[in-house]
Amino acid sequence: MSEPEVQPLLEPREGIPPVIDDPAELAAAVEAFARGAGPVAVDAERASGYRYSGRAYLVQLRRQGAGSALIDPVACPDLSALDTALGDAEIVLHAANQDLPCLAELGFRPRRLFDTELAGRLLGYERVGLGTMVEIVLGLRLEKGHSAADWSTRPLPEAWLRYAALDVEVLVELRDVLHEQLAESGKLDWAHEEFAAILAAPALPPRNDPWRRTSGIHRVRNLRGLAVVRELWTLRDEIARTADLAPGRVLPDAAIVQAALDQPRTTKALTEIASFTGRSARRHLRGWLAAVNRARTLPDSALPQPVGPGDGPPPANRWADRDPAAAKRLAAARAVVAALADEHRMPTENLLQPDAVRRLTWEPPMPISEETVAARLRALGAREWQIGLTVHPLAKALERLEIKGEV
Repeated sequence: MSEPEVQPLLEPREGIPPVIDDPAELAAAVEAFARGAGPVAVDAERASGYRYSGRAYLVQLRRQGAGSALIDPVACPDLSALDTALGDAEIVLHAANQDLPCLAELGFRPRRLFDTELAGRLLGYERVGLGTMVEIVLGLRLEKGHSAADWSTRPLPEAWLRYAALDVEVLVELRDVLHEQLAESGKLDWAHEEFAAILAAPALPPRNDPWRRTSGIHRVRNLRGLAVVRELWTLRDEIARTADLAPGRVLPDAAIVQAALDQPRTTKALTEIASFTGRSARRHLRGWLAAVNRARTLPDSALPQPVGPGDGPPPANRWADRDPAAAKRLAAARAVVAALADEHRMPTENLLQPDAVRRLTWEPPMPISEETVAARLRALGAREWQIGLTVHPLAKALERLEIKGEV
């Protein structure tokens, strides 16, 4: 079957809708979407890389019978009436995990979901970006030039609004084709389980010691240097949160790491480090230097300590030395999952999460059986369709190693 001829999608069918930035306009849109029929295409634009928060700065919707709407959530920050009006209508998102948190902040929480990106993964599409999916599946080419724009800009340029409206223009049509393909391939029930799991997933808890994720921190080899990273990161985070700026726009990670390595004692020495001379960083030179000095004078008891082992298995590349039997179990399990993923034409990580495979094989259930392996996978968050496909071959592979005395 040949791919459809690609045609550029240049304008929304009804033109660019006006931006809704007034409660009365929002109420009229809610009423229109409540009267509409079928799934609702939804997208949200953030200002990642520009602003501290992950809030939405534009929400786009489209539904049969209602057309498209562009909502300014800065002016209209409460979409709970829209949430109520749509009830259990199926909400169509592309890469839902990216948009659901910022939509929830606005009071919009879908009850039913169709994720076109995840559907594409389950169907074995090699590239699952929205533009690529629309081009391959529908034969239409979307303009993607504004995806990384600063959507906190006001007023939003017309070209950006056109781009935003087109993002939901054919999302329901894409959903319809993917839905049919999932049904034909016997994967529709799998997709429904995945979509339900996304909606049921709890919010991620705050990270412990988030400063430890500073890019390049592996170069800092001593505790005093780690203290400098911690102090500078904490100050940068406070400045970024107050100003609602992306932290990297206040001070890049590379500058923090270099300051931890050099530990400058004067403002002049600090400004000899690249990025401390930028306009944003220069405003806080005294604060940066004070943070470095605080770290330098901390008592040893207050220095950050090396990270201990987590609650999971060690990195897989260490298994052969630490537990050769576990390394053999992991290799056998990975081979099983890879073969099944190839058979069902999907990425291995969508067939079974790599973390579940590692935890299963690091501490296998005893005695090994299909029942015990299924129970362990279920406890690790595997969906029933994943367990149904993998439990028999995984249990057999682990049993073979047990019989050989390699478990």
